[in-house]
Amino acid sequence: MKSSNPYGIVGAAIVPHAPQFLSLPESEDLEQVARVRRSLETIGEQLRALEPDCIVMVSNDHGDHFVTHGVPPFCVHVADEADGMHKHRGMWAIDGDTGYALVPEMERAGFDLAFTMNAKLQTAFTIPYEFMGFGRDVPLVALFVNAYVPPQPSGRRCYAFGAALQTALQRLGKRALLIASGGLSHYPGTVHYPHPDLEADQRIFAEIQAGHLTHLLSYDDWELDRTGNVELRAPLILAGALGENRPPFTALLEPSWHHIYASAGWDLTEPSPARDPLRYPAMPPERARLAEAVLTLRTRADSAERFLDDPAAFCQPFLLADDEREALCAMQWEVLRDRFSIHALLTSGAAMQIGLAAKRRQAG
Repeated sequence: MKSSNPYGIVGAAIVPHAPQFLSLPESEDLEQVARVRRSLETIGEQLRALEPDCIVMVSNDHGDHFVTHGVPPFCVHVADEADGMHKHRGMWAIDGDTGYALVPEMERAGFDLAFTMNAKLQTAFTIPYEFMGFGRDVPLVALFVNAYVPPQPSGRRCYAFGAALQTALQRLGKRALLIASGGLSHYPGTVHYPHPDLEADQRIFAEIQAGHLTHLLSYDDWELDRTGNVELRAPLILAGALGENRPPFTALLEPSWHHIYASAGWDLTEPSPARDPLRYPAMPPERARLAEAVLTLRTRADSAERFLDDPAAFCQPFLLADDEREALCAMQWEVLRDRFSIHALLTSGAAMQIGLAAKRRQAG
Protein backbone atom coordinates (compact mmCIF):
# COMPACT_ATOMS: atom_id res chain seq x y z
CA MET A 1 0.00 0.00 0.00
CA LYS A 2 1.41 3.37 -1.00
CA SER A 3 1.19 6.44 1.16
CA SER A 4 -0.63 9.53 -0.04
CA ASN A 5 2.72 11.26 0.52
CA PRO A 6 5.32 9.00 -1.15
CA TYR A 7 8.35 10.78 0.30
CA GLY A 8 10.43 10.27 3.39
CA ILE A 9 10.21 7.36 5.80
CA VAL A 10 7.20 5.13 5.16
CA GLY A 11 8.10 2.29 7.51
CA ALA A 12 10.46 1.66 10.39
CA ALA A 13 11.68 -1.07 12.71
CA ILE A 14 13.82 -1.74 15.75
CA VAL A 15 15.63 -5.07 15.41
CA PRO A 16 18.45 -7.01 17.12
CA HIS A 17 21.60 -8.13 15.32
CA ALA A 18 23.44 -10.52 17.66
CA PRO A 19 26.09 -12.50 15.73
CA GLN A 20 24.93 -15.63 17.57
CA PHE A 21 21.94 -15.61 15.19
CA LEU A 22 24.36 -16.73 12.47
CA SER A 23 26.94 -18.78 14.37
CA LEU A 24 24.32 -20.62 16.49
CA PRO A 25 26.72 -21.74 19.25
CA GLU A 26 25.68 -24.36 21.78
CA SER A 27 25.16 -21.59 24.34
CA GLU A 28 22.08 -20.34 22.48
CA ASP A 29 18.43 -21.31 22.79
CA LEU A 30 17.70 -22.26 19.19
CA GLU A 31 13.96 -22.00 19.71
CA GLN A 32 14.45 -18.44 20.91
CA VAL A 33 16.58 -17.62 17.87
CA ALA A 34 13.79 -19.02 15.69
CA ARG A 35 11.21 -16.83 17.44
CA VAL A 36 13.34 -13.73 16.92
CA ARG A 37 13.86 -14.61 13.28
CA ARG A 38 10.12 -15.11 12.73
CA SER A 39 9.51 -11.72 14.32
CA LEU A 40 11.94 -10.07 11.91
CA GLU A 41 10.41 -11.92 8.97
CA THR A 42 6.94 -10.72 9.97
CA ILE A 43 8.09 -7.12 10.22
CA GLY A 44 10.03 -7.41 6.97
CA GLU A 45 7.04 -8.80 5.11
CA GLN A 46 4.84 -5.87 6.09
CA LEU A 47 7.53 -3.30 5.38
CA ARG A 48 8.42 -4.79 1.98
CA ALA A 49 4.77 -4.32 0.99
CA LEU A 50 5.31 -0.56 1.34
CA GLU A 51 7.43 -0.67 -1.85
CA PRO A 52 10.44 1.27 -0.52
CA ASP A 53 13.10 2.83 -2.74
CA CYS A 54 15.81 2.16 -0.19
CA ILE A 55 16.50 0.86 3.29
CA VAL A 56 18.34 3.21 5.61
CA MET A 57 19.82 0.99 8.28
CA VAL A 58 21.36 2.61 11.34
CA SER A 59 23.73 0.61 13.50
CA ASN A 60 27.06 0.91 15.25
CA ASP A 61 30.63 -0.14 14.70
CA HIS A 62 31.86 -2.95 16.96
CA GLY A 63 35.55 -2.09 17.12
CA ASP A 64 36.35 -2.92 13.50
CA HIS A 65 36.67 0.57 12.00
CA PHE A 66 35.91 3.68 14.03
CA VAL A 67 38.00 3.33 17.20
CA THR A 68 41.44 4.94 16.85
CA HIS A 69 41.88 6.54 13.41
CA GLY A 70 38.64 8.48 13.40
CA VAL A 71 35.49 8.24 15.48
CA PRO A 72 32.69 10.22 13.82
CA PRO A 73 29.39 10.45 15.67
CA PHE A 74 27.52 9.69 12.42
CA CYS A 75 28.96 8.19 9.23
CA VAL A 76 27.37 6.92 6.01
CA HIS A 77 28.78 4.40 3.51
CA VAL A 78 29.05 5.89 0.01
CA ALA A 79 30.62 3.05 -2.01
CA ASP A 80 28.44 0.97 -4.31
CA GLU A 81 29.36 -2.24 -2.52
CA ALA A 82 31.10 -3.46 0.61
CA ASP A 83 32.51 -6.74 1.83
CA GLY A 84 30.52 -8.46 4.55
CA MET A 85 32.04 -9.96 7.68
CA HIS A 86 32.17 -13.28 9.50
CA LYS A 87 29.60 -15.68 8.02
CA HIS A 88 28.32 -12.94 5.74
CA ARG A 89 31.51 -12.47 3.72
CA GLY A 90 31.10 -11.47 0.11
CA MET A 91 30.16 -8.25 -1.57
CA TRP A 92 26.91 -6.55 -0.57
CA ALA A 93 25.35 -3.88 -2.75
CA ILE A 94 25.08 -0.41 -1.16
CA ASP A 95 23.12 2.63 -2.31
CA GLY A 96 26.17 4.90 -2.34
CA ASP A 97 24.40 7.56 -4.41
CA THR A 98 21.80 8.11 -1.71
CA GLY A 99 24.53 7.97 0.94
CA TYR A 100 26.49 10.71 -0.82
CA ALA A 101 23.36 12.78 -1.33
CA LEU A 102 22.61 12.64 2.40
CA VAL A 103 25.91 14.35 3.28
CA PRO A 104 25.03 17.87 2.00
CA GLU A 105 21.38 17.44 2.98
CA MET A 106 22.34 16.71 6.57
CA GLU A 107 24.79 19.62 6.54
CA ARG A 108 21.85 21.91 5.70
CA ALA A 109 20.27 20.67 8.94
CA GLY A 110 23.38 21.32 11.03
CA PHE A 111 24.91 17.82 11.00
CA ASP A 112 28.39 17.20 9.58
CA LEU A 113 27.76 13.65 8.38
CA ALA A 114 31.04 11.80 7.77
CA PHE A 115 31.32 9.24 4.99
CA THR A 116 33.36 6.12 4.30
CA MET A 117 34.15 4.27 1.08
CA ASN A 118 35.97 1.23 2.50
CA ALA A 119 34.33 0.15 5.77
CA LYS A 120 33.20 -3.44 5.79
CA LEU A 121 29.56 -4.22 6.28
CA GLN A 122 29.25 -5.80 9.70
CA THR A 123 26.62 -8.35 10.59
CA ALA A 124 24.84 -5.55 12.48
CA PHE A 125 23.69 -4.55 8.99
CA THR A 126 23.60 -7.83 7.11
CA ILE A 127 21.76 -9.96 9.68
CA PRO A 128 18.66 -7.70 9.78
CA TYR A 129 18.81 -7.27 5.99
CA GLU A 130 18.76 -11.03 5.45
CA PHE A 131 16.46 -12.00 8.31
CA MET A 132 13.85 -9.43 7.28
CA GLY A 133 13.72 -11.02 3.82
CA PHE A 134 14.92 -8.13 1.70
CA GLY A 135 16.87 -10.53 -0.48
CA ARG A 136 19.33 -7.84 -1.58
CA ASP A 137 16.61 -6.44 -3.87
CA VAL A 138 16.11 -3.14 -2.04
CA PRO A 139 19.16 -0.81 -1.99
CA LEU A 140 20.84 -0.51 1.41
CA VAL A 141 22.04 2.78 2.88
CA ALA A 142 24.42 1.88 5.73
CA LEU A 143 24.62 4.57 8.40
CA PHE A 144 26.90 4.20 11.43
CA VAL A 145 26.26 5.87 14.79
CA ASN A 146 29.03 5.83 17.40
CA ALA A 147 27.67 3.85 20.33
CA TYR A 148 30.72 2.54 22.18
CA VAL A 149 33.59 5.06 22.01
CA PRO A 150 33.24 8.10 24.32
CA PRO A 151 32.26 10.78 23.80
CA GLN A 152 29.25 9.39 21.96
CA PRO A 153 26.46 11.56 20.58
CA SER A 154 23.87 12.20 23.26
CA GLY A 155 20.37 10.80 23.11
CA ARG A 156 19.01 14.24 22.26
CA ARG A 157 21.55 14.65 19.47
CA CYS A 158 20.57 11.26 18.04
CA TYR A 159 16.89 12.18 18.24
CA ALA A 160 17.58 15.47 16.42
CA PHE A 161 19.65 13.59 13.83
CA GLY A 162 16.66 11.34 13.15
CA ALA A 163 14.37 14.32 12.61
CA ALA A 164 16.91 15.83 10.19
CA LEU A 165 17.27 12.48 8.41
CA GLN A 166 13.54 12.32 7.76
CA THR A 167 13.62 15.83 6.26
CA ALA A 168 16.66 14.95 4.14
CA LEU A 169 14.98 11.86 2.72
CA GLN A 170 11.90 13.90 1.90
CA ARG A 171 14.06 16.44 0.06
CA LEU A 172 15.68 13.62 -1.90
CA GLY A 173 12.26 12.27 -2.88
CA LYS A 174 13.00 8.90 -1.31
CA ARG A 175 10.45 6.38 -0.15
CA ALA A 176 12.54 4.84 2.60
CA LEU A 177 12.46 2.30 5.36
CA LEU A 178 14.41 3.13 8.51
CA ILE A 179 15.81 0.16 10.41
CA ALA A 180 17.42 0.74 13.82
CA SER A 181 19.68 -2.26 14.38
CA GLY A 182 20.93 -2.95 17.88
CA GLY A 183 20.32 -4.91 21.01
CA LEU A 184 18.87 -3.71 24.24
CA SER A 185 21.04 -4.34 27.27
CA HIS A 186 24.31 -6.21 26.77
CA TYR A 187 27.91 -5.57 27.73
CA PRO A 188 30.20 -7.05 25.08
CA GLY A 189 33.84 -7.42 26.16
CA THR A 190 33.18 -6.69 29.84
CA VAL A 191 32.72 -8.73 33.01
CA HIS A 192 29.06 -7.72 32.91
CA TYR A 193 28.39 -9.64 29.69
CA PRO A 194 26.46 -12.52 31.36
CA HIS A 195 24.26 -10.06 33.25
CA PRO A 196 22.07 -7.93 30.95
CA ASP A 197 19.78 -5.49 32.74
CA LEU A 198 16.40 -7.10 32.15
CA GLU A 199 14.62 -4.83 34.62
CA ALA A 200 15.70 -1.68 32.79
CA ASP A 201 14.89 -3.23 29.41
CA GLN A 202 11.41 -4.24 30.48
CA ARG A 203 10.72 -0.60 31.32
CA ILE A 204 12.18 0.58 28.01
CA PHE A 205 10.31 -2.05 26.00
CA ALA A 206 6.99 -1.29 27.70
CA GLU A 207 7.31 2.34 26.61
CA ILE A 208 8.27 1.37 23.05
CA GLN A 209 5.37 -1.08 22.86
CA ALA A 210 2.98 1.63 24.06
CA GLY A 211 4.36 3.99 21.43
CA HIS A 212 5.99 6.39 23.90
CA LEU A 213 9.17 6.82 21.87
CA THR A 214 10.15 10.12 23.46
CA HIS A 215 10.63 8.17 26.71
CA LEU A 216 14.00 7.10 25.29
CA LEU A 217 15.19 10.68 25.69
CA SER A 218 15.11 10.27 29.47
CA TYR A 219 18.29 8.15 29.38
CA ASP A 220 21.48 10.21 29.56
CA ASP A 221 24.94 8.92 28.58
CA TRP A 222 25.63 7.52 32.06
CA GLU A 223 22.30 5.68 32.21
CA LEU A 224 22.71 4.24 28.71
CA ASP A 225 26.12 2.91 29.75
CA ARG A 226 24.99 1.65 33.15
CA THR A 227 22.03 -0.31 31.75
CA GLY A 228 24.02 -1.74 28.84
CA ASN A 229 21.99 0.27 26.35
CA VAL A 230 24.64 2.22 24.48
CA GLU A 231 23.14 0.81 21.26
CA LEU A 232 19.86 2.51 22.08
CA ARG A 233 21.22 5.43 20.06
CA ALA A 234 19.95 3.79 16.86
CA PRO A 235 16.36 3.56 18.19
CA LEU A 236 16.73 7.15 19.38
CA ILE A 237 17.44 8.15 15.78
CA LEU A 238 14.35 6.21 14.74
CA ALA A 239 12.29 7.98 17.40
CA GLY A 240 13.38 11.37 16.10
CA ALA A 241 12.60 10.38 12.52
CA LEU A 242 9.10 9.20 13.39
CA GLY A 243 8.56 12.51 15.13
CA GLU A 244 5.60 11.42 17.20
CA ASN A 245 4.57 8.89 19.78
CA ARG A 246 2.81 5.98 18.10
CA PRO A 247 2.61 2.26 18.92
CA PRO A 248 4.20 -0.35 16.63
CA PHE A 249 2.08 -2.84 14.74
CA THR A 250 4.05 -5.66 16.36
CA ALA A 251 6.64 -5.98 19.12
CA LEU A 252 8.57 -8.81 20.77
CA LEU A 253 10.89 -8.94 23.80
CA GLU A 254 13.17 -11.98 24.17
CA PRO A 255 15.64 -12.06 27.09
CA SER A 256 18.72 -14.27 26.84
CA TRP A 257 21.64 -14.81 29.19
CA HIS A 258 23.79 -12.23 27.40
CA HIS A 259 21.44 -10.03 25.34
CA ILE A 260 17.94 -8.68 25.62
CA TYR A 261 16.49 -8.90 22.11
CA ALA A 262 13.74 -6.48 21.14
CA SER A 263 11.98 -6.05 17.82
CA ALA A 264 9.17 -3.71 16.77
CA GLY A 265 7.77 -2.42 13.49
CA TRP A 266 5.90 0.68 12.33
CA ASP A 267 3.87 1.22 9.16
CA LEU A 268 3.89 5.00 8.71
CA THR A 269 1.49 4.89 5.78
CA GLU A 270 -1.25 4.09 8.27
CA PRO A 271 -2.75 7.00 10.22
CA SER A 272 -1.78 7.31 13.85
CA PRO A 273 -4.33 5.75 16.21
CA ALA A 274 -6.87 8.19 17.59
CA ARG A 275 -5.97 9.49 21.02
CA ASP A 276 -8.19 10.72 23.82
CA PRO A 277 -8.99 14.43 23.53
CA LEU A 278 -6.92 16.83 25.60
CA ARG A 279 -8.21 17.79 29.04
CA TYR A 280 -7.03 21.30 28.25
CA PRO A 281 -7.66 21.91 24.54
CA ALA A 282 -6.74 25.14 22.79
CA MET A 283 -9.47 27.74 22.85
CA PRO A 284 -10.87 28.38 19.36
CA PRO A 285 -10.14 31.86 17.94
CA GLU A 286 -13.83 32.40 17.23
CA ARG A 287 -14.54 32.06 20.96
CA ALA A 288 -12.22 34.92 21.95
CA ARG A 289 -15.05 37.22 23.10
CA LEU A 290 -16.69 34.42 25.07
CA ALA A 291 -13.35 33.58 26.71
CA GLU A 292 -12.91 37.25 27.66
CA ALA A 293 -16.38 37.31 29.25
CA VAL A 294 -15.67 34.19 31.31
CA LEU A 295 -12.21 35.51 32.28
CA THR A 296 -13.82 38.74 33.50
CA LEU A 297 -16.16 36.73 35.72
CA ARG A 298 -13.25 34.69 37.04
CA THR A 299 -10.98 37.60 37.92
CA ARG A 300 -13.28 40.46 38.98
CA ALA A 301 -15.60 40.07 41.96
CA ASP A 302 -17.64 43.11 40.93
CA SER A 303 -18.38 41.43 37.60
CA ALA A 304 -19.82 38.42 39.41
CA GLU A 305 -22.12 40.80 41.30
CA ARG A 306 -23.22 42.51 38.07
CA PHE A 307 -23.80 39.12 36.47
CA LEU A 308 -26.10 38.05 39.30
CA ASP A 309 -28.04 41.32 38.96
CA ASP A 310 -28.59 40.96 35.21
CA PRO A 311 -26.80 38.23 33.23
CA ALA A 312 -27.98 39.57 29.85
CA ALA A 313 -26.74 43.08 30.62
CA PHE A 314 -23.36 41.67 31.69
CA CYS A 315 -23.05 39.79 28.40
CA GLN A 316 -24.09 42.67 26.16
CA PRO A 317 -20.68 44.46 25.84
CA PHE A 318 -18.95 41.26 24.75
CA LEU A 319 -21.08 40.92 21.58
CA LEU A 320 -21.58 37.19 22.09
CA ALA A 321 -23.30 34.88 19.62
CA ASP A 322 -26.81 33.81 20.62
CA ASP A 323 -25.78 30.30 21.67
CA GLU A 324 -22.82 31.63 23.64
CA ARG A 325 -24.91 34.20 25.47
CA GLU A 326 -27.58 31.61 26.24
CA ALA A 327 -25.07 29.17 27.73
CA LEU A 328 -23.32 31.84 29.80
CA CYS A 329 -26.51 33.42 31.13
CA ALA A 330 -27.71 29.96 32.16
CA MET A 331 -24.34 29.30 33.84
CA GLN A 332 -23.92 26.09 31.80
CA TRP A 333 -20.27 25.70 32.72
CA GLU A 334 -19.91 22.22 31.28
CA VAL A 335 -21.32 23.41 27.96
CA LEU A 336 -18.92 26.35 27.94
CA ARG A 337 -16.02 24.02 28.72
CA ASP A 338 -16.84 20.97 26.60
CA ARG A 339 -18.79 22.39 23.67
CA PHE A 340 -17.21 25.79 23.25
CA SER A 341 -13.73 24.73 24.52
CA ILE A 342 -13.41 27.56 27.03
CA HIS A 343 -10.47 26.69 29.28
CA ALA A 344 -11.42 24.69 32.37
CA LEU A 345 -9.56 27.11 34.66
CA LEU A 346 -11.77 29.94 33.37
CA THR A 347 -15.09 28.10 33.64
CA SER A 348 -14.36 26.62 37.07
CA GLY A 349 -13.00 29.96 38.33
CA ALA A 350 -16.01 31.89 37.04
CA ALA A 351 -18.36 29.38 38.66
CA MET A 352 -16.48 29.78 41.96
CA GLN A 353 -16.65 33.61 41.86
CA ILE A 354 -20.38 33.60 41.16
CA GLY A 355 -20.91 31.05 43.92
CA LEU A 356 -18.98 33.25 46.38
CA ALA A 357 -20.98 36.31 45.33
CA ALA A 358 -24.24 34.42 45.84
CA LYS A 359 -23.11 33.34 49.34
CA ARG A 360 -22.25 36.93 50.23
CA ARG A 361 -25.74 38.00 49.25
CA GLN A 362 -27.33 35.25 51.33
CA ALA A 363 -25.19 36.19 54.33
CA GLY A 364 -25.90 39.88 53.93
